[in-house]
Amino acid sequence: MNESLFFGLNQLPILLKTESRKITKPIQIKFENENENEKQIKQISSSGFSAVFLFENGEVIKYLKGNDSKQNPQKIQIENIQKVTVDIENEAILTIEGNVFAKGEDINPNNKKEFINISSLIEDKNDRIIEDIVCGAYSIYLLTSNHNVYGIGFNQSGQLGFDSETLEIAEKPILMMKNVSKIFSGNTSNHVFLLNSNQELFGCGYNQYGQLGLGESRKDWQIKKLTKIQNIPKGKIIDIQSGESFSIMLIENENQKRKNKQKRKLYSCGDHKFNGLGKNEDTYEFTEIKKSLFENDNIIDFSVGYSHTLILTSKKKMIGFGDNDFGQLGTGDIKYQTKPIQIELPKLRFNEDISNYHISCGFRNSFLYYSPPYFSNLEEDLIKLFRRKEFCNISFKTENGEIIEAHKLILKYRLKDEKIKLKNFKKLFQNKSIKESNQIFEMIYSNKDTNPKLYYEIKEIINSNEKIEETMKKIYLNENENENEKDFIIERKEKQYKFPKLILIMRSELYRGMFLSVTNDTSNKVTDYSELSNKSFQILEYWIYSNQIKDGIQITKEMINEIQIGIDYFQLNQTNPNLFDLLIKKFNNQKRKK
Repeated sequence: MNESLFFGLNQLPILLKTESRKITKPIQIKFENENENEKQIKQISSSGFSAVFLFENGEVIKYLKGNDSKQNPQKIQIENIQKVTVDIENEAILTIEGNVFAKGEDINPNNKKEFINISSLIEDKNDRIIEDIVCGAYSIYLLTSNHNVYGIGFNQSGQLGFDSETLEIAEKPILMMKNVSKIFSGNTSNHVFLLNSNQELFGCGYNQYGQLGLGESRKDWQIKKLTKIQNIPKGKIIDIQSGESFSIMLIENENQKRKNKQKRKLYSCGDHKFNGLGKNEDTYEFTEIKKSLFENDNIIDFSVGYSHTLILTSKKKMIGFGDNDFGQLGTGDIKYQTKPIQIELPKLRFNEDISNYHISCGFRNSFLYYSPPYFSNLEEDLIKLFRRKEFCNISFKTENGEIIEAHKLILKYRLKDEKIKLKNFKKLFQNKSIKESNQIFEMIYSNKDTNPKLYYEIKEIINSNEKIEETMKKIYLNENENENEKDFIIERKEKQYKFPKLILIMRSELYRGMFLSVTNDTSNKVTDYSELSNKSFQILEYWIYSNQIKDGIQITKEMINEIQIGIDYFQLNQTNPNLFDLLIKKFNNQKRKK
């Protein structure tokens, strides 16, 4: 189920079902294929020539501009896609396996319609697993698992960090910088920012209007080498997005303690017509965008197009500024806005939870779409957060010689005194009975006064994002819920099974809709699954927790049929590996052994 809105220059008449060239107020997108309307959108990326929709199941549908409407829509035949990005000339796709497929005139001039694996062209074979991709206007940047950044495509403004006179275009990825944590650019931008692990920011490329934020003394039209940017605002850099002649930076103050105080602030530099500062001259350093619209409010999401910016806040405000000649600000008119203004937000089906909405600005258009947290790529790591025997990593022996098992990560940050070593903690259990030991563990696991460092370590380990972190805190760590609401009870034949809600959300579309919906009751319901045999239910239970088939169970045709019904009922996420396929394979292997 998706909800997506569009406004701005209409180059997609088939998708939008209207020939109007300017759409100044958000309109609902309805896909021709009804199946697409039921799928959850994960990401939208657009340029002046196309709009690409990535769905949660990894499928990608691309719509071309009007004069290519005979080719609309196109399904991209690449599997396991986790991110898409398009620029003025090129398209790039990142897969779960860490491969990057790209096409375009700058990437494959001999056949610009054919995708090629550009990550395989990196000379260092140990650097070919890619974690993130970002498009500039005519270039693509790759962040590897070794935290190195490579660039490919145009370098006419020095946007690849090399002198454009000696390297006008890179036909293969070239190493730009090592020890990088994030890449920032924009699909209409000829400049780029790289953030290293020490939170130092570097930039290069087009700088005619000061859009690199290097300061008054660096008014050079081109910055051909990566240059450290001084006088960065205090706080953690969350994101930087760039238009053609300006840049917007989102900073978070991690030390902000007042509840109602704005923790996130926007800073901008570059062309005064588009940077939202309301000045009559260009700004060469990142300067705070101050406006009463942001007071006591937090920024959830923002996006930058060629010459406009849109912002979404926690108080359900949409704020915008910049060019509006085709209605890309969604104000209902085409008036130019040099200062941030509040835009009337349309009635949304899910607007009780505005944090699940996202903005994607294209060349001269904008999308507002609903996309809740996506868990399936985090399953293996998240499972380890739960205290189950097969995933425990530290053991304690009681006075009776019995073994108690737990997670080291949870224990480390549940203890109020961080100086207490786990070795000393073990001694505590040597004088305790099994009952007393279990009571201690239950107290630790349900303690609501959690050390906040727990969240940061979890986030770092699973390479998560803030929305998933907030959901984890809410659903697993029960920051805002009663203790008895973290589990969901499934009852069968008078026996009850407790499943942590987060596990069910990750594994099942049925329960994801139940627990994350703002309209459904998410209390601790009991559901009866007595129609499944014990062995079939055991297989499903073990799979939900571990993504594996439980050893020691003899598979029969009847069980396979039962489990298929269970898969359909639970609406289990059938990612690789596929449970049904593995059961068939195991069944055939068992037959051969006989």
